[in-house]
Amino acid sequence: MSIASVCVFCGASTGTNPAYREAAVALGRALAERKLTLVYGGGAVGLMGIVADAALAAGGEVIGIIPQSLKDKEIGHSGLTRLEVVDGMHARKARMAELSDAFVALPGGLGTLEELFEVWTWGQLGYHGKPLGLLEVNGFYGQLTAFLDHIVGEGFVREPHRDMLQVSESPQTLLDALDAWQPSVLPKWAEQKPS
Repeated sequence: MSIASVCVFCGASTGTNPAYREAAVALGRALAERKLTLVYGGGAVGLMGIVADAALAAGGEVIGIIPQSLKDKEIGHSGLTRLEVVDGMHARKARMAELSDAFVALPGGLGTLEELFEVWTWGQLGYHGKPLGLLEVNGFYGQLTAFLDHIVGEGFVREPHRDMLQVSESPQTLLDALDAWQPSVLPKWAEQKPS
């Protein structure tokens, strides 16, 4: 599958480690260098603003989607290629998914995790066949990926569904993996009859 746009989920904060900021800059640049449109939450603060600014500075196209209720709180980015203001969080996530061919999570908080898991669940259920990945920065997602392996071992997630999530420490390697990814044809739990 060839991707033209990537949705990036990330924090409205920069976190405590400068490596998070550096990773956001590197990802924004990598997207622009590959002529991939960045789709994100539309904020001008935190890693959100950093990834957008880096993509713009490298000549990239950036589309932000922000709810009206968060436009002032997250300081909607005024320098984007396009900023869309929507009615709420559900509309924001649906629009971001609609505009994107792939999804990447940088470090972030509860919102980042919620967005990642929702779009992953949509893929598991067959609502889309788009790749998703984690940009691992300084071990940020190490405990999460270990927990994901644990829930596979406990029989709550099937291995091919776990493998839908690509993980890399390099933006370039991660984008290559997303571009090469093929959707699983494994039946979903709901499609299986009890034995």
